[in-house]
Amino acid sequence: MTDQQQHPGPISGDLDPTTLLEQAVLAGALPPMDEHPIDVDKALAELARPLPGAADAVAKVDVGTQALAQQVADSAASFLLALREISRDADGGGRAISLLLLEISQALLAGAQLGAQRDFTPRAEYQPDIGPETDLDPMRMRLAAILEPVDTYSLVFDPYAPEVVESQLSDDLTSIASDLETGLRHFRQGNTEEALWWWQFSYVSSWGNLAGAALNALLSVVSHDRLDRDVPGEDDVLAVADEMLGGGTPAPR
Repeated sequence: MTDQQQHPGPISGDLDPTTLLEQAVLAGALPPMDEHPIDVDKALAELARPLPGAADAVAKVDVGTQALAQQVADSAASFLLALREISRDADGGGRAISLLLLEISQALLAGAQLGAQRDFTPRAEYQPDIGPETDLDPMRMRLAAILEPVDTYSLVFDPYAPEVVESQLSDDLTSIASDLETGLRHFRQGNTEEALWWWQFSYVSSWGNLAGAALNALLSVVSHDRLDRDVPGEDDVLAVADEMLGGGTPAPR
């Protein structure tokens, strides 16, 4: 996989100038950001399927490879949609923690499948043009507002060369979404092997680590809420966990 890190791109081309999520809105699969509700099945079907013009390219890929790409595309689309909806729920701090735990775990399952596969190799020297990236910064800012009490956390990116760094959940979640969305745009254009290469490479080099760290941080919020009620010195951390999770006290065992 190391040899593929220099894979350049993209080259220019004539494509629909709308972004992935904008295409879904125009197709009626997603409402605009200020509207509810969302038809999840319809939205997933729109985001996680190759475009009609990609049929010839998809037909050149073996069935097993295409099936794996479809599984990862489903997970990527689900993560994007979930993050979009979570960010729209301004009063859902506690719900956000629970939903993010679920969605990150599902994304990591897709990543683990990629990590267990052979190294995928792009067909061409240059990345094909897949159109503009979706602007995820407004979503990042909404997530930062929702997660504000627990947004900043510490992580060790490489446990074999440990260095504690500070990061933000909202930044890391958006970075994961961006990596997944890039592969999804390749997949929709029929660039199946390019999509798998990108998802695999970015999982190993970036989003897999970020997802694991974010999952650990969110799990820490839950564990403090449920386990630290009788631990001296945990009052500040417990107050933050209570605020995010609604202040519920677990039943004694």
